[in-house]
This record gives sequence, structure tokens and C-alpha cells, in this order.
Amino acid sequence: MVTKIMLGKIEAEVVLKDIKNVHLSVHPPAGRVRIAAPKRMNLDTIRVFAISKLDWIKKQQKKLLDQERESEREYLERESHYVWGKRYLLSVIERDEPPSVLLKHSKMVLHVRPGTAESRRQEIVEEWYRGLVKQAAPALIAEWEPRLGVQVARFYVQRMRTRWGSCNPITTSIRLNTDLAKKPQECLEYIVVHEMMHLLEPTHNARFIALMDRYIPQWQERRQLLNRLPVRHEDWEY
Repeated sequence: MVTKIMLGKIEAEVVLKDIKNVHLSVHPPAGRVRIAAPKRMNLDTIRVFAISKLDWIKKQQKKLLDQERESEREYLERESHYVWGKRYLLSVIERDEPPSVLLKHSKMVLHVRPGTAESRRQEIVEEWYRGLVKQAAPALIAEWEPRLGVQVARFYVQRMRTRWGSCNPITTSIRLNTDLAKKPQECLEYIVVHEMMHLLEPTHNARFIALMDRYIPQWQERRQLLNRLPVRHEDWEY
């Protein structure tokens, strides 16, 4: 169960778990604050702890808010789009055939029917991005399952506003953000491993970090790369 508390003007999610220590985290891209705390702790104690970390929280949020963002996309000719970290210029071709997207040299070629609205163009491109992640993820999952000694029952790919991925240890399923198709492929691997690691350790505690250090030593560099690259244009609400 998630409880929300206010730290001044900052909202924080609190999750009580069967853990020993409090874990505070600020999540990209919007700076969502999350606190995992032992079940025995009351909300007043948790709030006092979080307020003592308020300067750190604000610094992390500012870092995320200062991150470069993509300009709002209109899906017009010669607009910039990214695929696996590489920049492509959009080429829109209208023809009376089913829509499609393909990469040709430095261009992303979008075939649409004449008069296709911008919103529909966006749907076509986003579904194509989703397909890229769905195609790339199974091989990564299959590679890492024996290395970690876990099994993923199912994975999903969807647009996610505040997370790059998530894991449900109970159903042994993971979710991946469609926008990972815009980032370098090593970023996708980092997120896949991160979420699969939660099948071994559900929280972001010292054991989780030790496991990440052991199995994918460059994970922090990949996280920095992922969060340094431009993110989707959104009108975030705070």
C-alpha cells in the first residue's frame, strides 16, 4: 500500500515493507520521491527523516528538471527523432497503403495515408518504438536469466511517464518503457537487468546495489547516460 505525505510543497510516496532500514530515492524523469520504510515505523518518524534530507531531494530534482528535453514533436518533414541513441531526420511519405516506419541511412521514413492527422502519426511511430523494445528485450532476458538464476514469466512494454521500468516480484513480470527504444541499447540492457535484479532483491537496499555491482559493474555509468540524454517532452505536474 502506498501512502503519500507532504514535505513542504514536495509530495513523497511512502511504502512500508518488511525491511530494516529507510530507503529514499528520487526517480527520473519527473523527480518522483519515494520512501521505502520498515513496517514498524510511523509516518511522523518517516516525515522527520525525509525532511532532514530535503536539501538532497531538491538537488536531485533540480538535476532531473535541468535535463535536456526533446522539443514537442509534430511528426513533420525533417524533424529529429532518435532510435537506439542515433539521430534520424523524419521523412513523411503519403500513400494509400497501410502505415509503416523504416530506417533508411540517416532517415526515419514514415509512410502514412494521405491526410493522416498528427495524433495518428504519433500513434504509428510510438507503436513502432514499442515494437523495437519488444523485439530486443527477449534476447536480453534470456541471456540474463541463467546468469542471475531467475525467470521472468512475462514482460510488457508500454509508455511510462515516471519510470524506465518496473518489476512485480510476485508475478515475476517486468515492464519496460517504450521510450527506451530512443536510447542506446546498453541503456535497455541496464534497465532489463535492474528490473530482473528485483526478483532477487525487491528493494533498493545495500544488497541490491551489491548485486548490481557484481553482475553489471558499469550500471551507474549506464544510468548516468540514460538520464543525461534528452527525454520526452511532457508538461509535468508537480
